Amino acid sequence: MNRKLKQYTQLLSQSVLFWSVAMGLYSILRYYGIDEEDHFTVVTSYSGTLGILYSLLKLTSIGILIGALYTTIDFIFDAFAARRISLTNDVVIRTLFHFMTTIFVFTMVTDVFSDFNNTNVNTDSGWWAQNKSFWTAILYIVVASFVFSFIKMANEKFGKGTFLKLLLGKYKTPQEEKRIFMFLDLKDSTAIAENLGHYKYSEFIQDCFYDLNAVVPKFNAEIYQYVGDEVVLSWPYKKGLANNNCIDLFFAFQQKKQRKSEYYQNKYGVIPEFKAGLHGGKLMVTEVGVIKKEIAYHGDVINTSARIQGECNTYKVPFLISEKIMQDLKVSAHITSQFLGSVLLKGKQEKVGIHAINQIA
Repeated sequence: MNRKLKQYTQLLSQSVLFWSVAMGLYSILRYYGIDEEDHFTVVTSYSGTLGILYSLLKLTSIGILIGALYTTIDFIFDAFAARRISLTNDVVIRTLFHFMTTIFVFTMVTDVFSDFNNTNVNTDSGWWAQNKSFWTAILYIVVASFVFSFIKMANEKFGKGTFLKLLLGKYKTPQEEKRIFMFLDLKDSTAIAENLGHYKYSEFIQDCFYDLNAVVPKFNAEIYQYVGDEVVLSWPYKKGLANNNCIDLFFAFQQKKQRKSEYYQNKYGVIPEFKAGLHGGKLMVTEVGVIKKEIAYHGDVINTSARIQGECNTYKVPFLISEKIMQDLKVSAHITSQFLGSVLLKGKQEKVGIHAINQIA
């Protein structure tokens, strides 16, 4: 519950900041200098700088309310309705709610500012239908919504803060970072695929990854890659260690699947089990590609994480982590670890200590 509240608070602050700035900018673009334009007659109680400040305050207030209400609507939809209706219906219904919210906010703020300014502005039922200024604002809001959605998708694609670094060209040349990687792979995937067939198996993987995506934001993880039935997750080193995020995510994902075990059993005849390998350290990150640009990580950390995950079959355990991560973690009371020894991973010249991690029921 606390993590959901934290997630909502983060989304709320981002949305309110964006929309307050966007509507403040709209105020400047719409009204600044308009009383000096030739062939324009402006009728307003305020003029000049005072008029701009008045419209800026009014539209910024609208932006704050829109940001707060849009976020609340989207958060509720994502939590309760996103998986129950088609994408088309989702977009149509959300748009309808956003539009009604916008009318409500414009009406309320206009009423408040009309009382403050002692002006008689028409906000009777249906006032917005013939109001050209309102539809101009709606057009601007639609364009701003596309910009906001693009920024959100870019952040989800590249990770928080990475998109801005891309725009600034930080990764044009390789940069050293310290990160934690988890390779998460479906157990017995070949047998499951043969049993389900390629179409049903694709639905099965889709459901598994949807459940994983519901967990990922709660533990500040970033999805680096989807590779078939495998997912590569990543954290900045300190974020991964904080509150045992890099450990607790795996067990939260397990619990998510256990709660939906009846659903998986009824629909697919099998309950998915995943195995994971975890390792961290310094590596290089850079921008690659021209036609399709991506952020790529290069270094031994990636290979070692993948090899550790491969040892899960050897030791018949679901979750293995490296000695390095184990030393840096502050293992909480609900976690137990077992040192399995130092093993020579495939392709490596030095042995790596590995630990099996389990959660106390």
